[in-house]
Amino acid sequence: NDFRLIRLKDKLGDWANASSEVEFCGAWARRVGAEGRGVPTIIEMVMFTRLDCMLGSAAEMRMALAQAIHHARHRSSFGRPLCAHPLMRNVLADLALEAEAALAFSLRVAHAVELTSVDPVEAAFARIATAIGKYWLCKRAPAFVNEAQECLGGAGYVEESILPRLYRQAPLNSIWEGSGNIQCLDVLRALSREPETGAAVLAALEAVQGRDALFDAQVAKLRTVLLAGSTEELGARWLVERLALALQAAILLQSGSAAASLFVRSRLGGEHGLAFGTLPASEDLDALIARALPP
Repeated sequence: NDFRLIRLKDKLGDWANASSEVEFCGAWARRVGAEGRGVPTIIEMVMFTRLDCMLGSAAEMRMALAQAIHHARHRSSFGRPLCAHPLMRNVLADLALEAEAALAFSLRVAHAVELTSVDPVEAAFARIATAIGKYWLCKRAPAFVNEAQECLGGAGYVEESILPRLYRQAPLNSIWEGSGNIQCLDVLRALSREPETGAAVLAALEAVQGRDALFDAQVAKLRTVLLAGSTEELGARWLVERLALALQAAILLQSGSAAASLFVRSRLGGEHGLAFGTLPASEDLDALIARALPP
């Protein structure tokens, strides 16, 4: 088979993983899967790579958070450690909350992927949750890493820190295996053509109803959309974002996480701004930071 390596790409980041441009010149190939079933066939593979992207973004958030908390504990400003200042505590706690929810979501989806061959409900959940999670977690990572850089100030922009490398790497998972619009369109496709996927998501949400009134209200809104099985393309990103946040909240509530109530208040209850560091007043902030990186 004749193929030609044209060049290696000069990428923003991800330098340890070379990417190239290739020309296939009359190359022979074999069809994978049945004729006319290209999309379902590739989706079986893409489910695993989407999970990889989720886990990678969650790991990047975790690493960036550790750098931010460590710096804030050992750098002082106005006579006290940065982490003792209320505004910095809000930022660190908000990042810790985001990272915990990202990891919990990733592991729940990984569990579903493991069960795809033996549990039809988990298979349906994995089919749609990998697209939901890939969209949302990978979309959150760049802003998360940038906020962690701000916690270090200028030091977070200097190559001696790992944060510049994380910042260059952070956008990649959102682009790999289909950018944001592709993920959202695939969620719509799954809901319309594979109604069992919407039913699986709804079952996951309804399993923890009755534990938080704000969460229950969000589930009631989403139930109508999921049962309808179709949504206008224009609103796809809004729907996928709300599904992602509701699933993260459900997973935290089901696990009994101490962060669950604050996550629901801030992400579903409207008590949060568009930037990190806008959590409502809570006695849980110090506990969130300590759990994320024990002193």
